[in-house]
Amino acid sequence: MQITKRNVNLIVDDSLMRVYVATPKAPGIYPGIVFYSDIYQLGGPIIRLANYLAGYGYVVAAPEIFHRTEPIGLVIEPDDLGRIRGNDNARRTAVPEYDADTRAAIEFLKAESSVAADKIGAMGFCIGGHLAFRAAFEKDIKATVCCYPTGIPSGKLGKGVADTIKRVSEIEGEILIVFGSQDPHTPEGDRQTVIKTLEQTGVTHKIFLYEAEHTFMRDDGYRYDSVATTSAWSEIIPFFNRVFGNKGVGSRE
Repeated sequence: MQITKRNVNLIVDDSLMRVYVATPKAPGIYPGIVFYSDIYQLGGPIIRLANYLAGYGYVVAAPEIFHRTEPIGLVIEPDDLGRIRGNDNARRTAVPEYDADTRAAIEFLKAESSVAADKIGAMGFCIGGHLAFRAAFEKDIKATVCCYPTGIPSGKLGKGVADTIKRVSEIEGEILIVFGSQDPHTPEGDRQTVIKTLEQTGVTHKIFLYEAEHTFMRDDGYRYDSVATTSAWSEIIPFFNRVFGNKGVGSRE
C-alpha cells in the first residue's frame, strides 16, 4: 500500500513538538499508531520502520521525543557522541513531560479524519519501547508493541525514577514485546520481571525473544539482523491487525 508523508507541529507545555505522520494513500479510515523512536530521534532507520507499518494500513504518528531539549528536526547521529547526547536528553526530560507528549499525540490521531478514533495503538524502540509501554496506561490505547524496551523494571527513563513497573495493572489493552537474547540493555532478569508482572496483573500479552542484539531492527548498524527483523514484523503486523480488525485497507465511509 502506498503512503503519504508529512510533518505536523503540536504545542505541548509551550514547546513545539514536530510529529512525522505517514498515512495510507488510499482514502479510508485506519487505526492510528503513536510511534516512538530510540534516543537518536527520527533518522532514516526509524522513518523507514514507520513507513513500513503505515503501508499495512495504519496512520503512524512519530513525535520528536526530545523537542524540549533539541532544535526542531534534529536527528542525533548513532555514534558514541550521539549516544551520550541522546542519553543526556533523556535524563533532562521529566517523566510527566513524556506522558504529556503521549497524550498530545493520541489526541492528534483521534482528531484526524483518516483515523478511527476508537482504534489507537502505540509502538516504540529502546527508550521508545518504554514510552510505548507507558502509553498503554492510557485508556485510548488498545494495542501496544514494545521493541527491546529499556529501563522498565528500574524506572530508568528520564529525570527521576519512572513508576512504570508499578502501574502495569492499569493496562487495559493488549501488549506485544520483542526482546533480543543478546541485548545487555534488557538482560534476562529485567525480561523476567516484566513478564512476571504482566502475568501477575492479568494483562493480555505476547513475548517474542530473538537471538539478536539491542536495536537489531535498525538497518544502519552492525547489530541489524534482517532475519530477526522480518520475523518480528511477521508477529507485529498480525497482532495489530487482529486487535483492530484491520485488513490492510481502510473502510471507506
